[in-house]
Amino acid sequence: MRTAIDASAADRGTAPVDACHNDAVSTFQDYVDTFDNESGYLNWAAFGPLSPSVREEVFADADLLGSGRPSSLSLVAERIGQAQEIVAELLGGEADDVTLQPSSTHGLMHALYGLGGAVIASTAEFPSVSLTVERAAAASDHRVTPRWITPHDGRVTPDALTEELDDDVVALAVSHVDFRTGYRADLAALREAIGPDRLLIVDAVQSFGIVDVDFSVADVVVGHGYKWLRAGRGSAFAWFAPRARERIAPVLSGITGTTATGLFVDELPAPAASARAYTVSQPDTLAAGRLAIGVRDVRDAGVAAIEERLSEHVDTVIEIADRHGIEVTSPRDRAQRAGIVALAPQEPGRLAAALANAGLVVTARGSSVRVAPHAGTDAETLLLLDETLQAFGNETFISA
Repeated sequence: MRTAIDASAADRGTAPVDACHNDAVSTFQDYVDTFDNESGYLNWAAFGPLSPSVREEVFADADLLGSGRPSSLSLVAERIGQAQEIVAELLGGEADDVTLQPSSTHGLMHALYGLGGAVIASTAEFPSVSLTVERAAAASDHRVTPRWITPHDGRVTPDALTEELDDDVVALAVSHVDFRTGYRADLAALREAIGPDRLLIVDAVQSFGIVDVDFSVADVVVGHGYKWLRAGRGSAFAWFAPRARERIAPVLSGITGTTATGLFVDELPAPAASARAYTVSQPDTLAAGRLAIGVRDVRDAGVAAIEERLSEHVDTVIEIADRHGIEVTSPRDRAQRAGIVALAPQEPGRLAAALANAGLVVTARGSSVRVAPHAGTDAETLLLLDETLQAFGNETFISA
């Protein structure tokens, strides 16, 4: 059997990522069958265990990099373009507008540090949004001005923006899906609310690949592959639409973000006119490969099909919680949610312990227990959740 290190440039050449291994996911059931993690995992909103195809390809790419041959290095470097192309396909944009980033926060920094004016953001946002807005203001001597809102239940809706929209506002920065409750913001409605003259900057970490939505209504979209895409850390991206590039100065532009085509020393070139301006250095090609494979598997399975199956699992989790008398603070309307179910039990610490003792992996934070299934979550996991909540309810009743 040939190993990856034996593959020559002619073997892989410039073939699309689809042809990189023999077991490419081509149908939705094939995709579901790749979920080979142990039963009990309900923490996809925190971390997605790497898929078999991602693990296979990263080992192959690592072997190629281990050879040191220029042809092998070039083959692995092709992952960068492959990842850009498939991410752009799912976003409805162009590959040249997609940049690969070490994290989604890096992408947000490129977007927010380069603005001038007021930026609306919720005080309930994940720190990658709120902290970056605040740091951008400090770094720019308040040329960037945070315009904080505190919407009901942390849900960013058009109504929550009404009183803040004035001539000073240049952008809205928002998480597509709230990390605590799973509430899904209506991007089209937010676009309509802020109008065409302001930028819509979207953190899609909790939605990209599992929510079938028109991302093209946004101007900047950042995402990361380490959750729902099952691609591991470092596999992030940021998409900058042409309109965004006209308004965002590439203040963090590094050696890869210039007009230069080679090494420069004596003269310092200007930032590139493309989205490449919002990069600092060459991407990690192993991370690019993981992202390319993770996104390819999602594309081939179909985002709409993934969303439908995930919605069914979320329905089941909510039904189980309802049946055992545990409050659910997440939206019940499928159009307003993604893959997160937030539980608000009377004794969150005891419930978290009960779930952990049963072998169920969730996120417990404060008064909430966050349950996050995926399209490939098996029936045994959902049954175990049901049995554990039933036992927990019985224990609570007896102790009371």
